[in-house]
Amino acid sequence: MKVGSNSEYHLTYCSNIHPGESWEEVFNQLKVNIPSLKERLAKDKAFGIGLRLSAMAARELREEEKLDEFREWLKQHDCYVFTMNGFPYGNFHGEVVKDKVYEPDWRNQARLDYTLNLIEILAELIPEDMDGGISTSPISYKPWLERQSERDEAFKQASKRLAECARTMGHIQEQAGKELHIDIEPEPDCLIENTAETVDFFTNWLFPEGAKYLSDQYNMPATEGERILRQHIRVCYDTCHFAVEYENPRETINAFEEAGIRIGKVQISAALKVHFKNLNQRQEVARKLQSFAEDTYLHQVVERRPDQSLLQYRDLDEALTVIYNEDGDEWRIHYHVPIFIDQFDGLESTQDAITGSLNILRERNDCTHFEIETYTWDVLPDHLKSNLLDSIEREYKWTLTHF
Repeated sequence: MKVGSNSEYHLTYCSNIHPGESWEEVFNQLKVNIPSLKERLAKDKAFGIGLRLSAMAARELREEEKLDEFREWLKQHDCYVFTMNGFPYGNFHGEVVKDKVYEPDWRNQARLDYTLNLIEILAELIPEDMDGGISTSPISYKPWLERQSERDEAFKQASKRLAECARTMGHIQEQAGKELHIDIEPEPDCLIENTAETVDFFTNWLFPEGAKYLSDQYNMPATEGERILRQHIRVCYDTCHFAVEYENPRETINAFEEAGIRIGKVQISAALKVHFKNLNQRQEVARKLQSFAEDTYLHQVVERRPDQSLLQYRDLDEALTVIYNEDGDEWRIHYHVPIFIDQFDGLESTQDAITGSLNILRERNDCTHFEIETYTWDVLPDHLKSNLLDSIEREYKWTLTHF
């Protein structure tokens, strides 16, 4: 839905909250949840949807009859799709996901095919008067590619495949006047996880390698290829992910601007945060964190030490084995917790990173897509679980106080 003093922003929540891998399952979840949320939050205005489709659902929705049916449903319920989550390719609920969420990565043709399907779907669904974005994975997962030569090859292959996406979106804009963009989402332990790595990929790989690929394959002038890449490949700024990396929002946003990298979507999310004080408190923290060490998703931990150096752990259960080592004074944990709470019985959240980011982004007024992304409701400790629709409503209402 449109928010802000001049209704200049679009706010939604990501439907990856809801289980469903086939299009029928996804559509049924939308039918059950969206009308009730709209009644609560946007009774008299259009309600935006952040649509998550698996590769299976995307293939199925490409069928003309299904797409026509969905368009008619959106019209009947005064809803619109302006952003999509193209990060998880396969199942995202009800089984162990962990590092499988990064499969297939951008070295794989299947990732390109999936993303091209999403582009074609969004081109059909996006209203005439706005742009549309699709968030995607940050190239690959570092533990899979330990040698620098492997990582360089992954960056090169990804640049070519992303260039294909940019060319397709450029063609759509020429033919239909619809501006679409892919928004790469940096995440802890991935090939692109922080500000410096994001800038490095865009400036040293995507822009030069992608432009060269477009020139070689399609006889496109390099300057035109780079223009298309800069317009159609952007960043998804996840407030949880950048907070886990101890990034300063203003410095990150400034670095992107200086490099000519646009932010296509902001995902509004909060991470867990712990400040350590003494051994007794560590024992209490360890007990409380044990309830968050669940088996479905990765919960990377980044520890900050007194000298400001950072040490990373691939998952929370790994970090808990060394919690009594008194070298670190703070942990930030990639666990999307409810954004309307900043204290969790002695634990904290990075809620302040959300407010700080939103304040800066409102000053810039370039990115207009904002998506609430707390997807962990099913795996939260029992004392934090609540009725899903009530929880989503609380997240919206908290967010609206900051626009």
